[in-house]
Amino acid sequence: MTSIALRVFIEPQQGASYDDQLRVAKATEDLGFDAFFRSDHLHAMGTEGLPGPTESWSVLAGLARETSRIRLGTMVTSITFRPPGLLAMTVAQVDQMSGGRVDLGLGAGWFEREHAAYGIPFPAAPERFDRLEETLEILTGLWRTPTGETFSHTGAHYQLTDSPGLPKPVRPEGPPIIVGGKGKTRTPALTARFADEFNMPFSSVEASRTQFARVREACGAIGRDPDDLVFSQALTICCGRDDAEVARRAKAIGYDVSDLVDDGLVGTPDQVVARIGDYAELGSTRIYLQVLDLADLDHLELLAGSVMTQL
Repeated sequence: MTSIALRVFIEPQQGASYDDQLRVAKATEDLGFDAFFRSDHLHAMGTEGLPGPTESWSVLAGLARETSRIRLGTMVTSITFRPPGLLAMTVAQVDQMSGGRVDLGLGAGWFEREHAAYGIPFPAAPERFDRLEETLEILTGLWRTPTGETFSHTGAHYQLTDSPGLPKPVRPEGPPIIVGGKGKTRTPALTARFADEFNMPFSSVEASRTQFARVREACGAIGRDPDDLVFSQALTICCGRDDAEVARRAKAIGYDVSDLVDDGLVGTPDQVVARIGDYAELGSTRIYLQVLDLADLDHLELLAGSVMTQL
C-alpha cells in the first residue's frame, strides 16, 4: 500500500469548548497522527451544540502555541465569513505562531442557516464560487508579494489598493491550500489553478475515482502536472476491536453501522485498513478521519495503535 498519512478532523460546532479541542489536539500529537483539523462552522447541525460554536482561527491560534509537531488547519474555511484581505492576514499570523504548520482548506460555503444566524450575507452558489476564485487570487497574491512591494486587486467583488501584504506566512509561497468537493467543473478548475491538495469529502471509492479523474483532466488543460497535487479523502471513522464496539461507537455518534459502509471507514482495525487501501489505490495519500465523539480518546488510541501502525 502507498504510504498514507492519517489526520484527525473534528466538528466542534456540534458541541465543544476550546479545552475539549485542546485535549483532542494534544492526543493527536502524542499518538503520532499527522495533523489536527477542524471544521469552520458557526452553527450546530441537528443539535443545540452546547456550549456553543468556537471561531476556528482563534482556536487554531491557541493550538499553535500549545502543540509543536502536528499540522493545523480547517476543513474547510468558508470564504463568506471573512474578507479575503483579513483572511490572508489571519492565516499568515497563525502560521507564524505555529512555526509554519498551517494548511488552509478553503471553500465557497454551503450552510445558509449559519449565515442567517449571524447576519452574514449568503449569495447564490455561482456568486460564491466567483468570490472563492477571487479570494484564492488575493490570498496567493498577498502572500507572494515581496516584502517592500504592494499588491492591488480589482475584481467584481473585491478591490485591494496598494496592500503591503503583511504579515507574511513562513513559506514564501504561503501555506498549502486545500480545495475540495464534488462539483464537476469549477471545483476541479480552481484546484488545478490554486491548490496544493484536492480533498474528496465523504464519498465512495467509485465517486472519488470519477472526481479525481476530473481534477487530473483540469490540471492537464492548463499544463499542470497532476502529480504535483496531493489527493486526499475526508471520511467518518468508526472503529472498534469487535463488532459490538463498532456498533456502540456508531450509536454514540448517531449512526447505524450500515450508514457508514459506502462512504465512511467502519469496522475493526483490519477492515478499516483494507478500506483505506481501496482509496490508496486511487492515489489518495492522506485520510482525514472525521472524529465525532470528542470524549472518546480510546478511539484515537485504537486508531493509532492498530490502524496507523499498519499503514
